[in-house]
Amino acid sequence: MVLTPPFEPMLAQAAEYLPGAGVLASGFAAEQKYDGHRTILFTPTGPGGRFLLQTRRGSLVQDRFPDLVAAAAQLPDGLVLDGELVVWDTAAGRLSFEALQRRAAARGRTAAALAARTPAFFIAFDALQIDGTELLALPYSERRRRLEVLFAARQLTSPWTLCPMTTDPAKAREWLENWTDVSGVEGIVLKKLNQRYRPGSRDRAWTKIRRRDTTEAIIGAITGTLARPQLLVLGRRDATGRLRPVGRTVPLRLDAARELAEHLASAGPGHPWTGARFSSAWGTRDVLDTTLVRPDLVAEFSADTSIDRGGVYRHPIRYVRLRLDAAVDDVPRFGGSGPQPRG
Repeated sequence: MVLTPPFEPMLAQAAEYLPGAGVLASGFAAEQKYDGHRTILFTPTGPGGRFLLQTRRGSLVQDRFPDLVAAAAQLPDGLVLDGELVVWDTAAGRLSFEALQRRAAARGRTAAALAARTPAFFIAFDALQIDGTELLALPYSERRRRLEVLFAARQLTSPWTLCPMTTDPAKAREWLENWTDVSGVEGIVLKKLNQRYRPGSRDRAWTKIRRRDTTEAIIGAITGTLARPQLLVLGRRDATGRLRPVGRTVPLRLDAARELAEHLASAGPGHPWTGARFSSAWGTRDVLDTTLVRPDLVAEFSADTSIDRGGVYRHPIRYVRLRLDAAVDDVPRFGGSGPQPRG
């Protein structure tokens, strides 16, 4: 069977922590996880066919990435690859999710102009079809071997990139702890070597672990009530002293909500977020029903490394504790400048 879009990719379950070395050594591989858009790549299977790029949700977006379309001549026909689409911001000298978002929305001349300034790269981590032969039933280890052979035999170069993979537990831990300092790398994905590819499933055979860092921000708003806050909207001051939103927490535990309720106070006149609306999730138009609070409490939180250039966390963050020993002036500045969080 020849694979065609729409195609549902296999998904990974999230985990908070890297398992012990014994688990990693017992038939798992680790891949670096990039902060981009999950994408399925299709090359033509016959005369009149087209090069296609499909998003995780099934949309075809190759017209937004003319640089990848032009480079598709390097690829053989009858190929289907699973991977991550990322964008390099030439001016900033780093991978940029914001630039990727702009490119994903652009068409025509705008798409071509953006491609010149922010070129796209496809990081391949799985081969689903090669030479028109579907590979889904093969174990991951064999699909990976064939993917490596493809890159070597075709001498594929930029913008086609082979995702780094290791079966060494020490190397996997190094990637999670050190490589996630590199812009665009947000964690690792563990995959069972003997696992077949199961389209549309979220399977424990694939586990994604994002690096999480602990830092601090100012509590500017809540959902729920002062007596029973449900989640927090956190902010940091920019260079002018303006309080800028940086993220929202996942729902609070009952004990944490009780602790916070003892210290929260209603906002007085002139709160910097008066009239502001906060989205309930990244990329949605739904808004939170928030209550502004006096912005004089510091919260410690943990978050993964998916952060916009301005310092906004794209994924929900986890409240850790109230820092009554810290003043709002101790909180890092919006955008990363200013004092660093205390231990």
